[in-house]
Amino acid sequence: MMHAWEVARPGPIEQEPLRFVERPVPVPRADQLLVRVRACGVCRTDLHVAEGDLPVRLAGVTPGHEVVGEVVGTGSDVRGYVPGDRVGIAWLRRTDGTCAYCLRGAENLCPASEYTGWDAHGGYAEYTTVPAAFAYPLPGGVDDVTLAPLLCAGIIGYRALRRASLPPGGRLGLYGFGGSAHLCAQVALAQGARVHVMTRGEAARRLALELGCDSARGAYEPPPEPLDSAILFAPVGDLVPVALRALDRGGVLSVAGIHLTDTPPLRYETELFYEKELRSVTSNTREDGREFLALAARHGVRATTHTYPLARARDALRDLKAGRFDGAAVLVNDLVNDLPARH
Repeated sequence: MMHAWEVARPGPIEQEPLRFVERPVPVPRADQLLVRVRACGVCRTDLHVAEGDLPVRLAGVTPGHEVVGEVVGTGSDVRGYVPGDRVGIAWLRRTDGTCAYCLRGAENLCPASEYTGWDAHGGYAEYTTVPAAFAYPLPGGVDDVTLAPLLCAGIIGYRALRRASLPPGGRLGLYGFGGSAHLCAQVALAQGARVHVMTRGEAARRLALELGCDSARGAYEPPPEPLDSAILFAPVGDLVPVALRALDRGGVLSVAGIHLTDTPPLRYETELFYEKELRSVTSNTREDGREFLALAARHGVRATTHTYPLARARDALRDLKAGRFDGAAVLVNDLVNDLPARH
């Protein structure tokens, strides 16, 4: 048996929709790895799953999709992994591999795609499983807690940056500055961008300046110069016209979140004219993940982290919702439940 969190009844996190339970350790299917969770990042998407902003896909699901763990078992069809390997588990869990989107390299748009911590149990547990084809081998020399937020916050931020079409040496605006944005900022800065942050939290604004961003202001304040590109990380639809007005001619706004509150009406002349573009971001491809992890290693991208024991996952989500920390929260599996490695 193992301990795990499950979404018993989606609702506001203050009403405790998560329940800490015991359940059997999962048995990996033929194409899967069984992974002992060592650390799991706390993503805003986990909050959306717990609170019901995303529709229920699996009743009683265990959230968590920024998992760093150790392989302790392999399915009969798995090759290339052995017990003891350290792997990462991210949001995208499975695609059909045969649809038109997959065949053209856009597997993030696959209609049959499945997601860790939404369609299948994730990393708020002592053990979880992952299809071997969707696991990420992780490098040595970097600790589990540092790596965990890279596996979703980092990867999604990187895809959002690509979707924003930032020109070389361009001016980038980031709206919201949590786990994903502060990793995205480091990549953009390493590539020579000028980065301006607009966010509500004072601690987040301080972190932005410490990381080398050019300015940090309130969420609804204008940046000090017109922007070539902007990324909306905050799930606040009211900020869409604000960010569009901040763009220079031909600028692009990408919306990084999986959930966004309703946007107000857009005024064509002030918010979309002069060939401004508004783009959404949907999940990521495995190639995005591989590219980002390589960039993160090359440029020393690091998450600012705040750790919680696995048993305090509810506290971590409450603090995330309230904006009580900068950077990213990470759950650390401090429970002792070792299994003998098995094939």
